Amino acid sequence: MTRPPQLSLRTLNRALLDRQWLARRAPATPAEAVEHLVGLQTQVPTNHYTALFSRLADFDAEDFSRRFEARAFVRISLLRSTIHTVTARDCLRLRPVLEAAHQRPFGSSFGRRLAGVDLAEVSEASRALLEERPLTAEELGRRLAERWPAYAPRDLAMVARHFLALVQVPPRGLWHRGGAARHTTAQSWLGAGLAEDGSVDELVLRYLAAFGPASVRDAQVWSGLTRLAEVFERLGGRLRTYRAPDGRTTLFDLAEATLPEEDAPAPPRFLPEFDNAFIGHHDRTRVLPDEVRAAVWRGGMRPDPVFLVDGFVRGAWRIDADRRHTEAALVLRPRGPLTADERAALTAEGAALLAFHTPGARHDVRLEEGADRG
Repeated sequence: MTRPPQLSLRTLNRALLDRQWLARRAPATPAEAVEHLVGLQTQVPTNHYTALFSRLADFDAEDFSRRFEARAFVRISLLRSTIHTVTARDCLRLRPVLEAAHQRPFGSSFGRRLAGVDLAEVSEASRALLEERPLTAEELGRRLAERWPAYAPRDLAMVARHFLALVQVPPRGLWHRGGAARHTTAQSWLGAGLAEDGSVDELVLRYLAAFGPASVRDAQVWSGLTRLAEVFERLGGRLRTYRAPDGRTTLFDLAEATLPEEDAPAPPRFLPEFDNAFIGHHDRTRVLPDEVRAAVWRGGMRPDPVFLVDGFVRGAWRIDADRRHTEAALVLRPRGPLTADERAALTAEGAALLAFHTPGARHDVRLEEGADRG
């Protein structure tokens, strides 16, 4: 049997940039982008704005915000049981497929803290309360504890998060606005039931379209689901295989997908923290070098917003602005030296990002002193 071809790290990198619409900004709508990417992770409520700015030509944040408020998009716990911005259609279609990942914590010590309580009963009580009006987790927990006083309010509220399809309602997630994390059910918010025709097979195919080539373990880390090997085996006729740069790991891709050249151009790009482009694989070295990872991962738990140079994460960034947003600075913290050309291109892209986030302010893009020395 002929061995599958082995891919270089740079080929995987350029494929990821291409599939993620980071090699060039796409002339597409936000809905097309969000569905192609199978959602945008938005643990930070406004991260979808930077994510779409870096991927779309002529992205209009205020228009997106209006559509978000009009319920064309929602923020809901999906992949890895983390909050993602998705279209209304994908919200209803994907949430049932990812149910197993959401209920897994109840087989752990967390579940034991609720021993003796009827989880279905708590879920239905939560549904009734949340469909009456959106509530924060704290408010919901207090209401549930009136009925189940032997259990911690926080634990009771978590039942709703894991057993119900809950969306966080605006103004949280709107452009230059914010609010508490209040929840209601997706069915109530969108006026429609959850879809019954979604499948894990479809989810894997969509993952490969946006993140491939990728391994079974990559797909499991991205989705939060387990036992996906059987899904890849079932899809075999629709996939092709490669070998990873290590020569051992099998990578899968859509049979019709093409790969870019490893020396394809890769302009600088800015990504928000938790962007799936750099956390959507088990092996993240295709975009996040090991020597940079520790520098952008705060305490090993939460990444900083990052920037890409030559396709790879090269450092972190932040915006410092005064309260009135009359002055704003984009602060770059590179890991390792940048060439003069890299620095110029990164500064130009950064200036565009800063103007996007803080229009009308006096702007400055600066390198954090000594940060590029590694």
